[in-house]
Amino acid sequence: MTTDTTRFTTQSILRDLLSGLIVFLVALPLCLGIALASGAPLFSGLIAGIIGGVVVGILSGSHTSVTGPAAGLTAIVAGQIANLGSFEAFLLAVVIGGVLQIALGIVKAGALSAFFPSSVIKGLLAAIGVILILKQIPHLLGHDKDPQGEMSFVQPDHENTFSELLKLFEGEIHQGAIVIGILSLGLLILWDKFKPLKKSLVPAPLIVVFLGIGLGQLFSRFGPPWDIESSHLVQVPVANSVNEFLGFLKFPDFSQILNPAVYIAGITIAVVASLETLLNLDAVDKLDRKQRLSPPSRELWAQGIGNVAAGLIGGIPMTSVVIRGSVNINAGAESKISAIFHGALLLICVVALPTYLNTIPLSCLAAILLLTGYKLASPKLFKQMWSEGKYQFIPFMVTLVAIVFTDLLIGILIGLAISVIFILNSNLRRPIRRIREQHLGGEVLHIELANQVSFLNRAALESALREAPQGTRVLIDARRTDYIDPDILSLIREFKNVTAPVYNVQVGLLGFRDKYLLQDSVETVDFAPQELREQLTPAQVLDVLIEGNRRYVEGHPLDRDLRRQADANGDTPRAMAAIFTGIDSRTPIELIFDLGMGDAYVVRIPGNVPGPRAVGGLEFACIDGVKLILVMGHTGSRLVKTTIERALAIGHFDELSGCNNLEPVLSEIAVSVEPDFLRTYAHLPETEKQQMVDQVARRHVLRSAKQVEELSPIIRCLVAEGKVGVAAALYDVETGQIEILSDRHDISGSLAIPSSTHR
Repeated sequence: MTTDTTRFTTQSILRDLLSGLIVFLVALPLCLGIALASGAPLFSGLIAGIIGGVVVGILSGSHTSVTGPAAGLTAIVAGQIANLGSFEAFLLAVVIGGVLQIALGIVKAGALSAFFPSSVIKGLLAAIGVILILKQIPHLLGHDKDPQGEMSFVQPDHENTFSELLKLFEGEIHQGAIVIGILSLGLLILWDKFKPLKKSLVPAPLIVVFLGIGLGQLFSRFGPPWDIESSHLVQVPVANSVNEFLGFLKFPDFSQILNPAVYIAGITIAVVASLETLLNLDAVDKLDRKQRLSPPSRELWAQGIGNVAAGLIGGIPMTSVVIRGSVNINAGAESKISAIFHGALLLICVVALPTYLNTIPLSCLAAILLLTGYKLASPKLFKQMWSEGKYQFIPFMVTLVAIVFTDLLIGILIGLAISVIFILNSNLRRPIRRIREQHLGGEVLHIELANQVSFLNRAALESALREAPQGTRVLIDARRTDYIDPDILSLIREFKNVTAPVYNVQVGLLGFRDKYLLQDSVETVDFAPQELREQLTPAQVLDVLIEGNRRYVEGHPLDRDLRRQADANGDTPRAMAAIFTGIDSRTPIELIFDLGMGDAYVVRIPGNVPGPRAVGGLEFACIDGVKLILVMGHTGSRLVKTTIERALAIGHFDELSGCNNLEPVLSEIAVSVEPDFLRTYAHLPETEKQQMVDQVARRHVLRSAKQVEELSPIIRCLVAEGKVGVAAALYDVETGQIEILSDRHDISGSLAIPSSTHR
């Protein structure tokens, strides 16, 4: 799979620019809010947004991810600023953290993202969605006490996510903001439902922002309570001169270079920012409509360069951010142009147009974020996770709840911990596949090892080995295994050489690599030893075929190594039965009866019509030691149907033109068609016609089985002596089941074969 499938066209570039504009409008208050929640200067959040968009956007390999100040880092940023004593010392820690991220990218640490469970990633997405809904409802209604980018459960104003909602019932809302927020949300929903508007190049969030600005200016003429005050608007710092603007920039305090606390803070920032980036990057990739993969290691060093740059000029740390990324994707972005453009707009507007930006109501931006939250935490996602079972749903829900009730970082760590517990529990419970196979030579406990067998699986494997009853055989199958822990190898050696002989258990090994110093021994794979085959009666062979067909129908065939089986047997005759059947491609004998290499001779003649060649082959099989001749027809036979319709002259037989030698076959089948049958056939519906075709097939197979004995004195003699049995059967091509047509009392010595069980 390639990671870059983007083709730039005029339309795609225009869509990217519009998407960048929408992301800019959403990112602006988030940058300010996160900086405020972190206890950092407001302008530091804007710097992080600008560098995240332009610098990281250019260097990143992601098409849709957008970088900016991270809500998940607010607690760490606030704590480290307080711990280091100054914002300038903290900036030095940001630079150090960025350098460490560059190093992580160079050593390909991004590969760790492949080990993040999908349940945690989806839980992260849903949690962000739920938080956006809960956090933006107050802003939608004009209650703007909590910074808009703040995501933690416990807020800087000492309220929490739910107590902030309760404040709304106490009347802490703004009348003008409510109208703007509700109208904005309604417009977004309507725009998404009306196809002509949805497919237009004009994005709904842009219209919503203009609507908010227009209504805000209108309401300012009405005075309180309609007038939108500055506390309900975007608040970008405004500089009255170039010198004042440059004063917004802060620089690292390099005098703290020897302070160990600075390095601890830098390591903390690097680890947490890298973890959040990898998780968010994976989450945004899952939202991408084109399902493109972003190179995680490249993202780490791109983020590292961004954090170094941000730290040098006064910005707070940044990561890839789900909220901006999801808004970017929902707006129709197709390439990184949108992320770069959003950063450029932040720079231009913050420098040149801060006054105009400060006329945007927070309630209209809250409507955009609230709808984004609903798309991230859609009911469809919850139904999907529920349908995938508890091993996916529980870590998903734990991640979601943990993030909502703590913060992004703690919630992710809790989700990862729960997911790891579930993975370990799954591996401990099901590291192997155990199959109890009842062979003619006795029971075989077939233990199939998983792809990766670690020391954590030791207890489960030891328990499985101990399940082998005394005097039975165990086959340990490592053919599908890539890695086996030394502890497991030691356990297998000890069981084979020490424990098994005490309990008279024979241990066979299969598929172990040379480096494991365990030599394969595959005698337990054979269905039955040759000396045991020679003791079988015809009825027992028939039971073997019936049991094999049962395994085939249930989808649990015995697991044989057919190549080794052929090499081990050489020229030794092994066949138990001779199957006389037609040439239909839907009747693979070895599969139907779950037979091993050389277990049966197969004689195929069109229409199961006995003749000198067919009977000669069956005679040879009997002399070679087979105990049973099974004459097998099948349902839905075209030759039988053709025979009937030719007799009635009701069909077209162009497909048989030129098959002059087939005429004797059809004539033999026609003997099994009764005249009364022909009179009723033509007037039947198609389903009943097929049933009557199968009835003729049954009669024909029984007649063919009788003819085999009549045409061969040798076979007739062996049958009379009880050394060989002849039976007739019909194979149902739809169900895969075999119907035995012969009277079983004619085949003495019946011995039922116990069923195989699977766990």
